Amino acid sequence: MKVTVVGAGAVGASCAEYIAIKNFASEVVLVDIKENFAEGKSMDLMQTASLNGFDTKITGSTNDYSKTAGSHVAVITSGIPRKPGMTREELIGINAGIVKSVSEQLIKQSPDVILIIVSNPMDTMTYLTHKVTGLPKNRIIGMGGALDSARFKYRLAEAMECPTSDIDGMVIGGHSDKGMVPLTRIATRNSVRVSEFLEADRLQKVLEDTKVGGATLTGMLGTSAWYAPGAAVSGLVQAIACDQKKMFPCSVMLDGEYGLSDLCIGAPVVLGKNGIESIVEIDLVEAELSQLISSAEGVKATNTLLNDLNL
Repeated sequence: MKVTVVGAGAVGASCAEYIAIKNFASEVVLVDIKENFAEGKSMDLMQTASLNGFDTKITGSTNDYSKTAGSHVAVITSGIPRKPGMTREELIGINAGIVKSVSEQLIKQSPDVILIIVSNPMDTMTYLTHKVTGLPKNRIIGMGGALDSARFKYRLAEAMECPTSDIDGMVIGGHSDKGMVPLTRIATRNSVRVSEFLEADRLQKVLEDTKVGGATLTGMLGTSAWYAPGAAVSGLVQAIACDQKKMFPCSVMLDGEYGLSDLCIGAPVVLGKNGIESIVEIDLVEAELSQLISSAEGVKATNTLLNDLNL
């Protein structure tokens, strides 16, 4: 199975690396606009193959989308990353045009491709991809919720001083500092609710730290994080490639689910060979549903900015 990753920067290269190491894809194609950048990254990664024990072929291309032909899944990471003090929404003017162009070129070469959107603002870029491509909604997936949930589980494990593998938890809503809805009420440690282990104020601190997880790292690193986003993408791609029917929270076009329509926002979905196999509607209490609706209003407000871009 062939996978394309557009954007060979830190996030894109991490995506390619994790996908290759998991050894489920026959080929990963890295594409970048910068001359020889993707080729150099792919060569560097291929020189780790014997050391890391994978057989996946990694190739690079400078803006030649013909080399992506026949891709089953394509990941769009291209665009400018966040800098300290920037919101994801501030990236929209530049990244919208890039995502539109990239998605159209990918579909031209691979008409049946499933697209995973990483570029920020991620929910709005996922929505834009729906509008400019007209693909069925099962074939366009926003990555954010999978990453946010991983950060949530990290913070819970940190607070309880336990292995992260003990933790199950989910973040829904928009992929933004204000829009995330970490579901602390139903998060568990080996099927026991985390509220049995943590006081309410400590659990609230976990929630707040989760929401600013990306901004925290941007402030520390001077740019967006890349390891966890790359790992999150690889999990989604593997679930599709291997038809695993695994559940992840992802940005998905809603059509009445949770009382929301005509927007892409984080909700639990089942991923398999067709992309999004189903959207899962979980029972939310009034406060959680209110937060989700508020998050949706924020996403829709960002979506309106697309109207001024003449795309």
